Amino acid sequence: MHGFLLNVLLALVWTMAVGKFTFPQLVLGFLLGFVVVTIVEPLWGKPSYALRIGRALRLAGFFLRELILSSLRIAYDVLTPQLHAQPRIIAVPLDAQTDTEITLLANFLTLPPGTLSLDVSVDKRVLYVHAMYVDHRDQFIREVKRGMEARLLEALR
Repeated sequence: MHGFLLNVLLALVWTMAVGKFTFPQLVLGFLLGFVVVTIVEPLWGKPSYALRIGRALRLAGFFLRELILSSLRIAYDVLTPQLHAQPRIIAVPLDAQTDTEITLLANFLTLPPGTLSLDVSVDKRVLYVHAMYVDHRDQFIREVKRGMEARLLEALR
């Protein structure tokens, strides 16, 4: 997180140095700050900022893909006369440990149409999810764990 804050600070310093506080100058400052932080961070002993940005972009791309695919599946089901939904409530075991990780995972599962996070167990080891299209319970759990949860934890840790 320190790398990101330093990057934002460098972007703001760049816009002040240029004398124009415009969006293109802010983006240019952010890109230049990213290069500076990526070069300087290994000197501090933890070169993780560039990796985290890459992982966050990977998570965003995966989420966007899931959002589009689930929207198309719902649209197809609405437009065809036959109902294809097989709704179920599934208990998904969690590798996420902190409240932030669990909350983000629950929200990332709720945002695409067709899935809804219902509850978290008291011991925070199980997330209960309502899913509209579940052919096999184990396959759904594998998709959540290898897909959304793995990418989310990779970006956060």
